Amino acid sequence: MSGLLALLDDVAAIAKVAATSIDDVIGQASKAGAKAAGAVIDDAAVTPKYVHGFEAKRELPIVWKIAKGSIFNKLVILLPAALLLSAFAPWLIPPLLMLGGAYLCFEGAEKVQHWLSPKHHDVEEAASKKMSTEDSAHLEEQKVQGAIKTDFILSAEIMTIALAALETDSIWFEAAALAVVAVGITALVYGAVALIVKADDVGVYLAANGSTIGTRKFGEVVVRSMPGFLKGLTIVGTAAMLWVGGSIIVHSLAEMGWHGPEDGIEHVAHLFAGENGFGNWLVKAVIDGVLGVILGMLLIPIVSSIIAPALRALGLGGSKKGAH
Repeated sequence: MSGLLALLDDVAAIAKVAATSIDDVIGQASKAGAKAAGAVIDDAAVTPKYVHGFEAKRELPIVWKIAKGSIFNKLVILLPAALLLSAFAPWLIPPLLMLGGAYLCFEGAEKVQHWLSPKHHDVEEAASKKMSTEDSAHLEEQKVQGAIKTDFILSAEIMTIALAALETDSIWFEAAALAVVAVGITALVYGAVALIVKADDVGVYLAANGSTIGTRKFGEVVVRSMPGFLKGLTIVGTAAMLWVGGSIIVHSLAEMGWHGPEDGIEHVAHLFAGENGFGNWLVKAVIDGVLGVILGMLLIPIVSSIIAPALRALGLGGSKKGAH
């Protein structure tokens, strides 16, 4: 009997240690996820543009496809890669992040270039007409793949920030905490995206079936405001790509030993905003975004004239239009 009681005591002690470890993992994951909040917001702002133009019944399936691609990016590719790089080649992380930042700058600058083009509206109208006759399944797949590629870069930033915020030397603890961050952030981002893209349908339902005048009026306001909201969200998403891309490059340069750009931006932010936390963040975000536009504009001719033809020659290039 005493042996059984001793065994139960041991089991209870193990369970207590396990519960404490789980609490520690969740606590560290929450802290790490909070550090990555800026990139999370960017991810949520960027994604809705990829469902624009599709039938309402396809919106949630598209979001679900992108969400599955995002969780695959984080858990299957980025989590093991982050752990391996952190353990064996931490010096490789900043250069790889700079490549991702450059990609975001290119994507964002290309959008800006399209908006500034005098033929932009004609191109958009032609694209809409083409979309009505093009194979919708193929177009949807192209959009999803484009979204997953962009998500990969943003997810890499989220996972890297989260990894840097963890306070442990245990690779298993890091893996568990990063897995919690990956699942939690993906659910948060794509849950928000699903709500955004279906808000107009909810508005239509409330306008037609609301039990009070106020509810029906609210539904009408939602329906009328959603086109402008989605257009604004597209602008925010593009600005986010440029800001995050620029900030990744500046921070990665500092990690590699060149602190000049980051220190200069900090100095300018302090001159304009003093000790104001939000003001400092805003000035730095604007400067990072401007740097992102400049770098992206420089990359456009390089990508279109050199990189894209090389990828197509190797059979790796797809339709750029479809990805956007």
